[in-house]
Amino acid sequence: MELLEYAIIGGILYGIFFSLVGIGLNLIFGVMRIINLAHGQFIVLGGYAAFLVSQHFGLNPLWGIALSVVGAIVVGWPLYAAVVPRLQRSGDPEMLSFILFFGIGQMLEALTVLGFGADQRSLPGDALGSGNLGLLGQEFPDSWWVAAAVSLAAIAGLYVYFSHTKLGYATRAIMANRDEALATGIDVRRVSAIAFVAGLALAGIAGVFVPYLLGSVSPDLGDGLTTTSFAIVIIGSLGNPLGTVIGGLVFGLGTMLMQTYYSSWSNVVPYALLLVIVLIRPSGLLGKAVRLA
Repeated sequence: MELLEYAIIGGILYGIFFSLVGIGLNLIFGVMRIINLAHGQFIVLGGYAAFLVSQHFGLNPLWGIALSVVGAIVVGWPLYAAVVPRLQRSGDPEMLSFILFFGIGQMLEALTVLGFGADQRSLPGDALGSGNLGLLGQEFPDSWWVAAAVSLAAIAGLYVYFSHTKLGYATRAIMANRDEALATGIDVRRVSAIAFVAGLALAGIAGVFVPYLLGSVSPDLGDGLTTTSFAIVIIGSLGNPLGTVIGGLVFGLGTMLMQTYYSSWSNVVPYALLLVIVLIRPSGLLGKAVRLA
């Protein structure tokens, strides 16, 4: 029973973090119908932002969140203006974005190697707390609880944005039907640009905690994180950011349960769950018709 409690609590913490890992990818797809294959590389940049502020400026790694958000604005806005409108005018924006952002991801990985080297980088274990925090007799590192708390705050912020702001209402309208949103006078390009930057910022914020949840950060983590994000998004519902939270929890619980009981299968089972869910419910657990309200 203690092992089961450990796996469930750890899986929830892990799943909340991975909900944040995937939600930016789903937001961008939901609003623009483009596939950001560079998503994992932007997460990795968030990890290096935390490393930079910690090792070179002597600040708490959490300052990497602010640096990641600023970086998303500085990089994301011109990147959106340069490529997204052209993609959306094409006959097949999803496939073209797949190819284009794959190239952008590989370029970002190469630049990361040039800037930080190819070695794995870790952060001081006590930077987010030096002890363990327990629940129901099960203890986990403080960094896991901080990562879960920040992830929940970011996801809650996105929920408030969707549900209680005019821009959020406009974003949901575009996700529901882009042409109808244009017909009602919504500035689709402006709202889409904000969503694109927000998606990159959420990826960067998640990246700040990668050195703690995954042990270290390195340039070659990007492709694996993109694959994991896709799995989480599809489990929940492609195009529905709220579904990503469900997908992240399923992924986290599946991973921790297998790491606890059958560790050699822990990397396989979450993706087996993905296959089962897609076969049973191709639109994901929440389905495309479900939206934030």
